[in-house]
Amino acid sequence: MNCKRYNSYGIFRISVGVCLFLATLGNTACNKIDDVFSQRLATEETNWKTLEDGKANLMSVYGLLRSATVADNSHWLMGDLRQGDFTITNRADMKAIVNGQLNASYPVINRITNWRRFYAGINAASLFIERSSEILAHDPRYTQLNNDVDIAQARILRAFAYFYMTRIWGDVPLLTSSHDGDFIQSPRTSQERVLAFCTSEILEAAKVVPFRYGGTDPIMPGLYYGENWPSWNGNVFTRLSAYIILAHIAAWQGNYVDAAIYSKFVLDNRSTQYFVDGANPLDYIDMNALTENQNNYSPFAFKRATVMVGFPFEAGNGLATANGHIEQLILASPFIPKAVPEMFVSKDSIIKIFTDPNDLRFSRDLATNRYRTNYFYGFESERPIFNKVKVIYPSNTSGDITLFASTMVFSRLEEITLLRAEALAVLGDTDEAIITLNTACAKRGINYSLANSPDLVKAIFDERRKELMGEGWRWYDIVRYNRIKKSDEVFAVKNDQEMTFREFEQAGGVYWPVSQDVISANPAIRQNPYWQ
Repeated sequence: MNCKRYNSYGIFRISVGVCLFLATLGNTACNKIDDVFSQRLATEETNWKTLEDGKANLMSVYGLLRSATVADNSHWLMGDLRQGDFTITNRADMKAIVNGQLNASYPVINRITNWRRFYAGINAASLFIERSSEILAHDPRYTQLNNDVDIAQARILRAFAYFYMTRIWGDVPLLTSSHDGDFIQSPRTSQERVLAFCTSEILEAAKVVPFRYGGTDPIMPGLYYGENWPSWNGNVFTRLSAYIILAHIAAWQGNYVDAAIYSKFVLDNRSTQYFVDGANPLDYIDMNALTENQNNYSPFAFKRATVMVGFPFEAGNGLATANGHIEQLILASPFIPKAVPEMFVSKDSIIKIFTDPNDLRFSRDLATNRYRTNYFYGFESERPIFNKVKVIYPSNTSGDITLFASTMVFSRLEEITLLRAEALAVLGDTDEAIITLNTACAKRGINYSLANSPDLVKAIFDERRKELMGEGWRWYDIVRYNRIKKSDEVFAVKNDQEMTFREFEQAGGVYWPVSQDVISANPAIRQNPYWQ
């Protein structure tokens, strides 16, 4: 995306600036974020007059949700630490998360368990859905099609925010209209109802959003807000993005029939973003592309078609920040001027996880007799550095500046392919599941079969563990895996009482506690029972 997009529109620049300012400060003002945006930006009477207003306000929704997911590095703290693979060096708050002490009294834990930052984005999306059509009467450049596509994106964004929240907290208040001023004191809505709303919203919006913006897509041909597809790919949610989110909602619900259908749609329509309209292709990428950004294909380094669902922080647009990136937690010398990383994967864990001698992510290179460094640097040292993701300002893999520009990637082609393999395996389509699994990892140097991996479901989740390490998936994969397996083994211990996964989930242990700040501000909210 060209930098002029941000410089031309004041409201969007302010919105993103505040979001990133909050992220940089650790989101210390998260309890005020919805007030800032609902009162100061989106409700101004002069705000819904021009095409530029439409663009600015839609992009501000993306900016708010980007901030919500990554502030205080919450995407990784919540997704990768619980029963995960990372060892914490010296941060007590992160050690508490690893140990399952999610109600420990630490400022970071209190902030990341406060869901108000998500409701800021939800409110902005609702406001856009309600008011953006006002622009049609004032600016002939803003067409009905443009407005329809914009509203569809806002609906997908709002639904994505709700799905993201239900994975963290379970039941959450379902607000479907905008509010100005104080946060509405609404009780929690059942997760089932919230996810039904999300599915319905996205299915309707998916009929409207194009596969590509600003190109030759027949749904919306021509430039989009004056920009072509290379400017938009990886920045905004497409029809493929919508179906990826639908597939994940279905899998989270255990509805693997729909998960298989939705993921098939994504893979069947990959050609809509393959060397079309001048952008780089949506493709499976090799190790050097993934970890070193070879040919500019890395989903982490820039806005790219390989970012199928995610939020980029491209340095060229002034979005590099010190906080809100996994690099802040995992990198150290020689990549950045830092003595030790805040978290790392131990040598014992690495050897346990990466067992295939041909695995290009980590194994010993037989030609050189050296350990591969694609995922881990300095394996022989006390703390191997997890260097899979390293986008250091402006787009380097090492440097003296600790500003980072990596994208928060929710899903990429390898991820959704593995989700489809999971769905097929659960449904009993073993042959197709193996083919799909091997498609996802073909460029990692390994191959699965029933001979070497008789437990296919376990093999798929083992592959997700390796391929998606450090991408915020580990805890949610553990939950889905245990739901599938229905094991009677001990999963957790509370107050010296052993609990199976089923007992743990029934008690609400899968979900995080809600911040006391939220409960104090809204008496209608009840704490998750496991944490009472």
